[in-house]
Amino acid sequence: MGLFDKLFAELIDIIEWTDDTSNTLVYRFPRYGNEIKNGAMLTVREGQIAVLVNEGQVADVYEPGLYKLETANMPILSTLQGWIHGFESPFKAEVYFFNTTQFTDMKWGLRNPLIMRDTEFGVVRLRAFGTYAFKISDVKILLTEIVGTDGHFTVEEISDQLRNLMVSSFANIVSESKISILDLAGNYDKLGGLLSEQLDPEFANYGLSLTKFLIENVSLPDAVEKALDERSSMGAVGDLDKFTKFQVAQSMRDAAQNPGGGAGAGMGMGMGFAMAQSFGNALSKDTQSSQNTEAPPPIPEIEHYFIVSDGKKAGPFNLAALAENINSGSMTGDTLVWKSGMSDWQTANSVRGLSALFASEPPPIPKG
Repeated sequence: MGLFDKLFAELIDIIEWTDDTSNTLVYRFPRYGNEIKNGAMLTVREGQIAVLVNEGQVADVYEPGLYKLETANMPILSTLQGWIHGFESPFKAEVYFFNTTQFTDMKWGLRNPLIMRDTEFGVVRLRAFGTYAFKISDVKILLTEIVGTDGHFTVEEISDQLRNLMVSSFANIVSESKISILDLAGNYDKLGGLLSEQLDPEFANYGLSLTKFLIENVSLPDAVEKALDERSSMGAVGDLDKFTKFQVAQSMRDAAQNPGGGAGAGMGMGMGFAMAQSFGNALSKDTQSSQNTEAPPPIPEIEHYFIVSDGKKAGPFNLAALAENINSGSMTGDTLVWKSGMSDWQTANSVRGLSALFASEPPPIPKG
């Protein structure tokens, strides 16, 4: 700073700050050598607090108002300075202005998916984001713990740290709440309240106050959301058999309303009937299979045959009795037989069910 700047600064006796930004938390009033004239006027506007700092130590704090900086209203600074140069001499002090208005529409969100165990879907990954608002609650803590000697402290310099606090607290609260992911959307306010309670002490350690915390969205990976959609669709369908019949009926109605569709309409109807038959067969097989597991199959019907022996009808005989007749020679392949269902008498060796009985019959004895 040049000589002209030094002389111009000494002539200024009004200390004030008008903020034309939306992200400044703390602003240090510039003054050459930090020298303030005794009797200078300090203007503190609404939404501001001014703090006088002497050699790194917080001295006097001023709420909104107009102040004349004299020994009468600077008890702490007067004690620290000692006024060894007389009460009318300039004194050294840094003046910090704090923006005490609310900083709203601040964003927070999970940079990486949160892995948690859900009671219904097992291990899932969540993403979440929302907004929050905060304000300065204790200027001394903020100045000593965070700001330090920074002459222009902005929201961006602390927002990352605040976001990390929120992400960590969100993970803890959601895991401990045991709320199913299907019910999270209906519990945003509840979770927001729990998170505010947990975050308030953390913000207070920085001289800040969390005034609002909102959860705007909690989302799942695309694969899980697709599975949920399919599950919802199945629930909406209800009875699959009735739904299939309804679809076929709709296809028939559409085909009837479009007589010019020609082969395409016929193919559509055919496919509809085929689908209906396929579903019907599947359901029938399932029903029959379930019934078969509950009751044994029916006993097969035993076949009985009548034979012609010595020109007379004899019988009926079952297969075992016919085999004995064949072995005894009283019945040959040319013997006429009949059973229920046959239109006429046939030779035994021409009947499908009896031909196997003659397989072991020896050939006729050759003539000598």
